[in-house]
Amino acid sequence: MDIKGSVALVTGANRGIGRAFAQALLEHGAVKVYAGVRDPESVEDPGLVPLRLDVTDEEQVAAAAAAAGDVSIVINNAGVAGGPSLLEGAFDGARREMEVNYFGTWAVSRAFAPVLAANGGGALVTMLSVASWVANRQLPSYAASKSAEWSLTNAFRLALQEQGTLVVGVHAGYVDTDLAASIDSPKISASDVAEQTMTALLNDEVEVLVDERTRQVRAALSGDLATLYGGR
Repeated sequence: MDIKGSVALVTGANRGIGRAFAQALLEHGAVKVYAGVRDPESVEDPGLVPLRLDVTDEEQVAAAAAAAGDVSIVINNAGVAGGPSLLEGAFDGARREMEVNYFGTWAVSRAFAPVLAANGGGALVTMLSVASWVANRQLPSYAASKSAEWSLTNAFRLALQEQGTLVVGVHAGYVDTDLAASIDSPKISASDVAEQTMTALLNDEVEVLVDERTRQVRAALSGDLATLYGGR
């Protein structure tokens, strides 16, 4: 996959990991990066092209695919957290997580698959999580949405291989962004996530395991549940 000279789209590119993705693409030579966001005025970086895109709005997704018909790299980064705890709380936040993280990713990937095909295949990247693989008692619905999103990413990899699209899943633990601001645990930087993803694109790698915790959990999936959930 070539980044230099490419045109890319990043959803949720106005802050956090999405903003880091967009900047990394430009630094690696992308000639245009669309920032797909709900409010185009929130895009402050002059090198980005704001594009109105609420990933839960199918009409906006279709309009974005029509407007950004020159892209060869699409990064599904838009995501939310805020569901209830496991044993109490309303389900509204959990439904929102599924709408954005799962259905939103599905809608964008589906809409841009033919665009990528028309432009030679390109790459479809999805920002996942270590939570794709392990349940979380404090954030059960977020983990469930990321697990569903991981399955969806694998399905798109199978479906788009014939058109030559590289489908990449990016997994990480806690990242130092607003989303994890209230969590008192070691965190990695958004720029590190983005740079490792750029390296994966350049090397045609289908999976990015950003930190040591993520690599440990990925390896433990072949073991028993006691090993996977020990100490949790």
